Amino acid sequence: MVLVLALAAGLWGLGYLAGASRTARWVSVLVLLAGVVLSHLVLPDGNPLREATGGSAAMWLILGGFVLLAMGYGAVVKALRRRANPSSDVRPNSPSDQFSEAELERYARHIVLRELGGPGQKRMKTARVLVIGAGGLGAPALQYLAAAGVGTIGVIDDDVVENANLQRQVIHRDADIGMPKVFSAQQAMEAQNPNVIVRPYHRRLTDDIAADLFADYDLILDGTDNFETRYLANRTAVALGKPLISGALSQWEGQLSVFDPARNAPCYQCIFPEAPAPGLAPSCAEAGVLGPLPGVVGAMMAVEAVKVVTGAGQALRGEMLIYDALYGESRKITLSRRDDCPVCGQPV
Repeated sequence: MVLVLALAAGLWGLGYLAGASRTARWVSVLVLLAGVVLSHLVLPDGNPLREATGGSAAMWLILGGFVLLAMGYGAVVKALRRRANPSSDVRPNSPSDQFSEAELERYARHIVLRELGGPGQKRMKTARVLVIGAGGLGAPALQYLAAAGVGTIGVIDDDVVENANLQRQVIHRDADIGMPKVFSAQQAMEAQNPNVIVRPYHRRLTDDIAADLFADYDLILDGTDNFETRYLANRTAVALGKPLISGALSQWEGQLSVFDPARNAPCYQCIFPEAPAPGLAPSCAEAGVLGPLPGVVGAMMAVEAVKVVTGAGQALRGEMLIYDALYGESRKITLSRRDDCPVCGQPV
């Protein structure tokens, strides 16, 4: 037994001198113990090697068990310490706020803009933006957010790419048909800008995940085409104090606004208290939509996102921009909060 312990100590010491990690040294000791136990199980009674290593495998099995318990206990304690005392306030999987030479060249046209400059580009690099939907509005918004250098971009959608999508959802390709939209979008975004982190969620936005998901982001973009999800996104964003950029399309017309009650702007439900009756607001599949129109409105949503993140200019808070592609006209209307709004209204 003394011989085995001496060999174990020798292995530990050699590993220390060689700069091996603690885990590697423990593994070398466990391999030695495993070899000793195997020799006891294979060699006959009275064998000199068995006699030199204690004569019985039982005590080595017990010792090995104690070593494994100690290692497991140490790993659990270390994990609990990391969870209770994070080393910094930096969010995991967040990009650094430092720029490489390639990034400085890539974002040069932003940096020379007086309203953005280096500080604005740095805010984009550390920003976290969630886009709901990787379809007509989400596709261009995602592309431009990635190209602009938004550091972390989440995208949630439960749909897959279909042939009928490709007339307007230009982030997807013919080869992507059948692939979940979030993964197709992720591939395109990472190919466009490998400096951004893309977090795909291939599922539908539901009540049970919305709050936890939104809490991890600074800004929400809603590019969905159904009122149930729009109302859910609005309720959750208001509850967490997150700004919500919402866009909508119909045939030749698009609209968008920044709903941000935390900064005295109305919320989505202030403007649309109830979903329209069935048939009054047909979907794009039912009513049709001009192919380039989602690109125009989705790009506008990305512009508003850049302004909200960086503080540049005046975002569309309390205003709605309406674009009529058929006649080449755009107009803005003023929006007001409703005191009786069930989502953001003042409590009685």
